[in-house]
Amino acid sequence: MKKLFNLATVAILVLVVVSGCSNSKENKESDKQVELIVSAAASLQDALNEIRNDFVKEHPQIKVNFNFGSSGALQQQILQGAPADLFFSAAEDKFTKLIQKRFIDKEKGTDLVRNELVLVVSKNSKTDIHSFEDIPKVEKIAIGTPESVPAGQYAKETLEHLHLWEDVKGKAVYAKDVRQVLTYVETGNVDAGIVYKTDALSSNKVEIVATATENSHAPIIYPIGIVKNTSHPKETQLFYDYLQSESGIRVLEKYGFKGLK
Repeated sequence: MKKLFNLATVAILVLVVVSGCSNSKENKESDKQVELIVSAAASLQDALNEIRNDFVKEHPQIKVNFNFGSSGALQQQILQGAPADLFFSAAEDKFTKLIQKRFIDKEKGTDLVRNELVLVVSKNSKTDIHSFEDIPKVEKIAIGTPESVPAGQYAKETLEHLHLWEDVKGKAVYAKDVRQVLTYVETGNVDAGIVYKTDALSSNKVEIVATATENSHAPIIYPIGIVKNTSHPKETQLFYDYLQSESGIRVLEKYGFKGLK
């Protein structure tokens, strides 16, 4: 009986040790930090940096890296196989193409917020510009490259709607994204620029002189979606859900974006 007891004790001890090693391995794996890559429109930079800071407080095991740029350039990167877990676009057409090409599942994407288009000048400017109709007076105006930068596409649509494009296109200085447009205006390299309201609000060096009417361009909607080939679907879903949460939307609205509801 004593021998049987000793054997049983040894067996229990072995199980405890094995279980402890297994749990230790699982804990070590759970402590390993996962890195996500979020390709996002340049106009989202300030808001997303704050959202990330809030998110990682709740999920310290997840590191969120941003790849900011024009939505068109980011779309092309994803189509060419560049790593990305989430795509946050400033234009629906760039996003829709990724759905059509099956890089994003329609069920794993949603429209999140919207924006406005504004005309800005440097606060030090002496240029007499008070509306979009005054743009022909300027020598140089910065806009995003219409073919790849949604803000540039919306700017062109607005100027065409106002029958000003033919007068203005020869004065246009094209930028790789909306943040570069803002920089050109801030530094006085151009007389004016057309940017998103959110970008204008982020700068203390420019002032808004006019806002484009909603009927002058396509709706400025920002969709977000999970890229199919994400290596971390669980963690990507967590950040995707957080962006849609009350906390995430509150930060986006703080930076000038508008909810869709």
